[in-house]
Amino acid sequence: MVQRLSAEARASALRELPGWTEMSGREAITRTFTFADFNEAFGFMTRVALVAEKRDHHPEWRNVYRTVEVVLATHDAGGVTVRDIELAGAMDVIAAAKGG
Repeated sequence: MVQRLSAEARASALRELPGWTEMSGREAITRTFTFADFNEAFGFMTRVALVAEKRDHHPEWRNVYRTVEVVLATHDAGGVTVRDIELAGAMDVIAAAKGG
């Protein structure tokens, strides 16, 4: 099982992930992506879903029109792990390709 990151390791990792923040009241990280329209938002979610499935690590997310709200935490570990940081980085790359 993958280990939870310490508070210091989370803070250090988040410095490398602009737009991501620690979620209030829960050991998780969060970000809201905003796209030009629903089509771009849904396309982003589709591309992320393929990556998440391949990694067997899935986000919690919510889509309303052109926004996608994401929460990442590793439930088995009870908090944020390197798997969340890596998926956040992959999401940033995917979003950058679509203007999110």
